[in-house]
Formats: sequence, C-alpha cells, structure tokens
Amino acid sequence: MSSIFTKIVNGEIPCYKIAETEDFLAFLDVNPNAEGHTLCIPKQEIDKLFDLENDLYLGLMQFSRKIAIAIEKAIPCKRVGMSVIGLEVPHAHIHLIPLNEMDDMRFQKKVTLSAESFIQIANSIQAHLD
Repeated sequence: MSSIFTKIVNGEIPCYKIAETEDFLAFLDVNPNAEGHTLCIPKQEIDKLFDLENDLYLGLMQFSRKIAIAIEKAIPCKRVGMSVIGLEVPHAHIHLIPLNEMDDMRFQKKVTLSAESFIQIANSIQAHLD
C-alpha cells in the first residue's frame, strides 16, 4: 500500500507544494510545528532515510538545503532546524522547521493555519528559491 507521501507525489492527495524536481518534492506540513514547516521527500518510496542509495541521499540533502535557505529568507526565524524522525510515515522524509525557540522542534506545540495562510507561506518560500 502506498504511503501518504507517495499519494501526494502521484497527485492523489493535494499539498501546498514548495518545489519539485524529477526526484524530490518539498511541501508544507499540514500539521506544522511552526509557520513554514516543510517536508522534503524523495519521490521514490523508501521507508528509511539511510536506506536511500548514496546518490539519492546526497541529492535529498542538497535539495533540502536549497529549501531551507529559502525558508530562512521567507519566514522570520533565528534559523531553520532539520529533523529526521520517520516513525509516522513509512517514507523517507526530512522536516525543515523555522526555529525561534527550542520548543519549535518538539512536535508537541502545533500551529493552526488557514488554507489561505498555507498558500501565502508556500508562495513566499517559492519566491526565495534560487
């Protein structure tokens, strides 16, 4: 059975897309820790990050770096944190979370946003992509 992320890649479930390449997709987390909380995934469904082939792993890191730099320009924050947990969805993914305090990384405090806010945030991050 396909993961929820594979369904997003295949267009079966909508997302607030930030960027896409042949191999990777970045989109806003719909249950964010902070405004701008973004997920970066390989399009290929592989459960664990460290099971990715070396080239795919390095490509995901380069892709995530580009997204993180755009997030930091678009969202007021002290820095962008990166987390790889991967227990909730069996598809390798990286969380990029704008940080202003350590609690922003704890996955306990969530932010509620309207659809319009998600669209505005996604557009703002996209505008800062090089």
